[in-house]
Amino acid sequence: MLRPVLPDPSRRTVLRLAALPLVPVLAAAAPGQDTGQASGGVPAAAPPLVAAAADLQFALAEVAARFREATGQAVRLSFGSSGNIARQIEQGSPVELFLSADEAFVLRLAEGGYTRDQGALYAIGRIALFTPPGSPIRAAGGMDAIREALDAGRITRFAIANPEHAPYGRAAEQALRATGLWERIRPHLAFGENVAQAAQFALAGGSQGGIIAYSLALAPAMRERGDHALLPDSLHEPLRQRMALTRRAGPAAERFYAYLQGPEARAVMVRYGFLLPDE
Repeated sequence: MLRPVLPDPSRRTVLRLAALPLVPVLAAAAPGQDTGQASGGVPAAAPPLVAAAADLQFALAEVAARFREATGQAVRLSFGSSGNIARQIEQGSPVELFLSADEAFVLRLAEGGYTRDQGALYAIGRIALFTPPGSPIRAAGGMDAIREALDAGRITRFAIANPEHAPYGRAAEQALRATGLWERIRPHLAFGENVAQAAQFALAGGSQGGIIAYSLALAPAMRERGDHALLPDSLHEPLRQRMALTRRAGPAAERFYAYLQGPEARAVMVRYGFLLPDE
């Protein structure tokens, strides 16, 4: 059961909360908006619950804020690994809109009748090498820098998301395998429940870095605390990110879904390093 928590205006807080598998955050009401009572004392409808992959924590929070300013409509944002969110939807979670980092989870839900349709591609994700201050890995050196640090015996802890249910973890594993580093670095891996938690691990004391979502590496809360380098897309399968309305979706979720496909939302996604799909 998902329980909303009070929002903190700091985007740094969103990252700190990422240690939880699925974290609901209320996008606060616009000035003058009452999210608790409608006119006449009748309880207002709760803002729709939007569950999203953890790579979207900063980008989607900004999009939701812009949507609120434009429409006066608040949404509740909940972040986690795409696989875990999909399972929660199948188990009856009251999610109205799901943004996955891997379209396969949305297509699976559509096949099972949990979504209205197959939804729409909204972004192509990318991965980055992130290193904290003092790391022996030179972020600018990319995968070669990881190899050099391994050769020198200077990697003891390196973070990625869990490949079993986190698409960005799977992409990180593919990149490490493609460069022949997987078996060498595997004993030193710290697996995050999702890619935001992997980013936390990459920042933690004793860690030499990690492979995380490019969108997180570009966020001020990360960019100010380490170095990063975009890794080649050729090292992993495309991170085709798809969203869909669930069978529970109401009008507010429908409006947010449409807004996400508009120019303002797409511009935010580009600024956070996502590529836009052709369709």
